[in-house]
Amino acid sequence: MTSPKLIGISGSLRTNATNRKLLHEAARLFGDCAYSEADINFPLYDGDDEARSGIPDVVKKVHAQIMNADAVLISTPEYNKGPSGALKNALDWISRVEGNAWDEKPLAVMSAAAGRAGGERAQMVLRGFMVPFRPMILQGPEIHLAASHSAFDDNGHLTGEMYVKDLTALMKALKDLI
Repeated sequence: MTSPKLIGISGSLRTNATNRKLLHEAARLFGDCAYSEADINFPLYDGDDEARSGIPDVVKKVHAQIMNADAVLISTPEYNKGPSGALKNALDWISRVEGNAWDEKPLAVMSAAAGRAGGERAQMVLRGFMVPFRPMILQGPEIHLAASHSAFDDNGHLTGEMYVKDLTALMKALKDLI
């Protein structure tokens, strides 16, 4: 049997973003899998640009990654009580590609943020954003990584026992859904 293919989508574009670290930890705790991360550094969606130039190749690439994955992981920061604009923009662009890449796709959402709520509000909004795409969104355990700047050791591993336990349980639930 081949290893499940997981695609991670970080709502933060920063190279060393804690959301990116959280995705890597999720893949590590998932166990044997082929993990890759999508690049959502897309141009801003503009219907006139789409009509003029079509859908950018970078968008088509991420759509194909989602289509070919066995499951998707999304981790979002919280900006002004919601997900990042980069993530919303990516979802809007991906929805423009023919064929719903998300339909019935197992999806685990999580969040990492500097604040004490760990991106809880952003994650709730993100779940709402996903409704029209009809993925199979896992309901828990919820991962809201608070004070994320201090939640990882030098190797990029989570340091909080509760977070490790919950993320391991979320990945087990994802594996069971696949």
